[in-house]
Amino acid sequence: MKLLYLSCHSILEHDEIKLFNELEIDVFSYGTYRNPKEIDDKKRPILDLPFHKELFDLTKDGKHENINQKVIDWADVIVCMHRPDWLLANWSKFKGKRVIFRAIGQNIIDTENILKPLRRQGLEIVRYSPREQTIPGFAGEDALIRFYKDPAEFGSWTGEGKFVLNITQDMKQRGGATNFQFWDESTKGFPRILIGKGGEEIGPEGLGIVDYEVMKQKLRECGVYFYTGTYPASYVLNFIEALMTGCPIVALGEIMGNDTLYPEMRTYEVADFAKQTSGILLADDIGSARGAIQRILEGGAEVEQMSVDNRALAIKLFGKEEIKAQWGVFLKDSHKNSDN
Repeated sequence: MKLLYLSCHSILEHDEIKLFNELEIDVFSYGTYRNPKEIDDKKRPILDLPFHKELFDLTKDGKHENINQKVIDWADVIVCMHRPDWLLANWSKFKGKRVIFRAIGQNIIDTENILKPLRRQGLEIVRYSPREQTIPGFAGEDALIRFYKDPAEFGSWTGEGKFVLNITQDMKQRGGATNFQFWDESTKGFPRILIGKGGEEIGPEGLGIVDYEVMKQKLRECGVYFYTGTYPASYVLNFIEALMTGCPIVALGEIMGNDTLYPEMRTYEVADFAKQTSGILLADDIGSARGAIQRILEGGAEVEQMSVDNRALAIKLFGKEEIKAQWGVFLKDSHKNSDN
């Protein structure tokens, strides 16, 4: 099978094309990993995957809105990450191909309305959370396949650093979308570290983009991971990396976790995860958040159990082998969906 992967998110791109390669699928990723052995985006490492120079040369203009027909003709299957505009712009060129929309938690009613007619014409949709069903105009799904993390790569939490950690790109700059003010006021006075592009603007506690191995080390060392989400996502990759590591977590509750810009949507799923583990404490106000952080940083047997519970939940929901098996079954299934 030859798979053309249209990417708008380099970290998820890294994870999924790596998984597809392990499934013995020949992948060309039109994104950061066009040449998987040489990348400019350093958030994740290079990948030892085949380099399709002929396709690379045909995509140098970077225009997903006008993909070269030869690139499309090469593929058996096309997976488009989130961008419905890329689907619309190239739909006539995709004729005869199996086309899959990969949801990443950024859909709103407008997105769903674009997908509906395309789905009637054969587009398949892979969701990443059951909470997406709360989006008005929900266009349906052909599969629910979550993001994943490798338990062999993330784990061994110690908490020895006794600091509050968050990993979010441009957290301060995006402000309301990432609940930066809530995070900032809840963590003031505690030792804290913010990792991610733009994080250095908050001062010495902001490390900016760090080496991938350093990031994993900080996850192992942190006393608590404070997750404030990214609207309107159900969960994001930094959350499951923390959960898989076994970090005790303080997270927004059902009220704060759902986007006030879209009150009709209830897409925030972390509140559901908290019901399945002792290791996620929810907070919808700053006082509760600070109290939860303090409780975890004080340590003890309770916190050790929180870590064990979180890692177990992460493996159950986001473990690599389960997600790999789900993708394997779905991609080998050549069915076409009917009108929903």
